[in-house]
Amino acid sequence: MHMEERPVQKGHKLVVNNRKTSLVTGVIDVLSFDLNEILLETEQGMMMVKGTDLHVNRLSLEKGEVDLSGNIDSIAYSDVHAAGKQGENLFSKLFR
Repeated sequence: MHMEERPVQKGHKLVVNNRKTSLVTGVIDVLSFDLNEILLETEQGMMMVKGTDLHVNRLSLEKGEVDLSGNIDSIAYSDVHAAGKQGENLFSKLFR
């Protein structure tokens, strides 16, 4: 029996429009989010978005896509992939 499967998107793209909306592809997981910070695990490592009034408007882990909105102040990457809480600990140390 042969099942047709859509390949999971490999690779990562980040599009930011006027620092208000963002499309992120290559997302593996959303680790945490609140109004001031969103932490994503992507194909290219951990990605932290900081700002104000941040929202995850659309999330499709099947497609590996996330739409974000709010006032985006900064975006930072780390090559560390999440292993339990290690990724969050690393970022909390980096951005205190």
